[in-house]
Amino acid sequence: MTDPRARQRKQMHLAVHAPGAGNTTVWALPPAGPATTPAKGSPELRPGGPPARRSPCSGSHTDFSSFRHLAATAERGLFDFLLLAEGLRLPEHKGRIHDLDAVGRPEPITLLSALAGVTDRIGLAATADTTFHEPYELARRLASLDHLSDGRAAWNVVASSSDAFAAENFRPGAAHLDRPECFARAAEFVVTARELWDSWTPGGVPRPFAHHGRHFSVSGTFDVARSPQGHPVVIQAGDSEEERESAASAADVFFAGPPGTPEAGQALRADVGRRLAAYGRRPEDLKIMPGVTFALGDTDAEAQENAAEIRKQQVSPQGALFALERVWGRDLSGYDPDGPLPGIDPDPAGEAAPGRAPVADPLAVAARWRAVAEAKGLSIRQTVIETAGRQTFIGTPSSVAAQMDGFVTAGAADGFVLLPHHTPGGLDDFVDRVVPLLQERGAFRTEYAGATLREHLGLPLPVWKG
Repeated sequence: MTDPRARQRKQMHLAVHAPGAGNTTVWALPPAGPATTPAKGSPELRPGGPPARRSPCSGSHTDFSSFRHLAATAERGLFDFLLLAEGLRLPEHKGRIHDLDAVGRPEPITLLSALAGVTDRIGLAATADTTFHEPYELARRLASLDHLSDGRAAWNVVASSSDAFAAENFRPGAAHLDRPECFARAAEFVVTARELWDSWTPGGVPRPFAHHGRHFSVSGTFDVARSPQGHPVVIQAGDSEEERESAASAADVFFAGPPGTPEAGQALRADVGRRLAAYGRRPEDLKIMPGVTFALGDTDAEAQENAAEIRKQQVSPQGALFALERVWGRDLSGYDPDGPLPGIDPDPAGEAAPGRAPVADPLAVAARWRAVAEAKGLSIRQTVIETAGRQTFIGTPSSVAAQMDGFVTAGAADGFVLLPHHTPGGLDDFVDRVVPLLQERGAFRTEYAGATLREHLGLPLPVWKG
């Protein structure tokens, strides 16, 4: 029975990031498809552990049934929203498609529009880049999704580095934007999109718009009226200085990096709070929801075993060399993943992984990796596994519920974006085993209080700026 005092407690927000983007997904194990039963002869795994081994398959990442299952699970768990990543080019390594990421990622707004028809309450968040899109076409598609879903749409803003790797898919001679310019364009893009959305009055009357800035000069009449939630919720992802500033200036939700410790989360909140004040915004105007991973078990020891197995499966031999090349900035394809780290130093000016974010201070990272490898006698792959990001929350369902509740009650976060390690069933155990315990603690809702994403997040309707 829920504690009556729960009504006075701050409740957390929960969202889920669809697996398939980045190194948290275990591609070697699922075939990440709609079927969830193990292959014949494969052992069943403990709850919260990695899925049973089957033959690799990437086609499931375009199977609608996989995303429908994840969305239905998140909605059954009363989550705020489901977030989809955007892929502007197939993941490649030295000119060849590799197995380190999703091969064939659907366009997010198209997929979420389909999910809008088979869900009722879950928010639908699309990642969309500001370097290669244009304000009118993207604002129009997002506003359309907001109407199709009756006010459940969100836009996860990403400022892509405009390198030749991604630009080749768009237009000949696409201009390269350095990092400051990428973020300047992104900031103006968000402002412009909001001006387009606000060109319709709350009473449903369209008015001409005009924006003339450094990056965009557009005018005309926007053809999509305001939605039940005013306009899509804006999410800012990342953890850099620029991304923190962008979140404070214009976002409704900050999808931050893993918090590490409650103290680190409190420090992030304090930093973002200072930035919010500079824009005349209040702390409650921005929900801070870091991305987190989890591993469950019937005992804490079992959960630790599951977590270790997940980390091992997340780093294939090829993946280990790829991670090494990102740090060293050199072609290291001739090295044995089961052998020692290279004796040569990284090339700080090198780029062995086009289209991937550069590693800050590669010499320092290499020195740290060498110290770990020497102290524990680790190979290249073992070193990458040891130094890779670990699951944020590990333990029994009750332990994980307590850990998450502790973060929120300590003011270290408003909630979390969960990053399951496989699809489509990676969220099932959490919803079935952890969510009920969060509800018993009064730390999470027992029903949706409203119909729109803004209502789920406790955000007011945007003020019309006509």
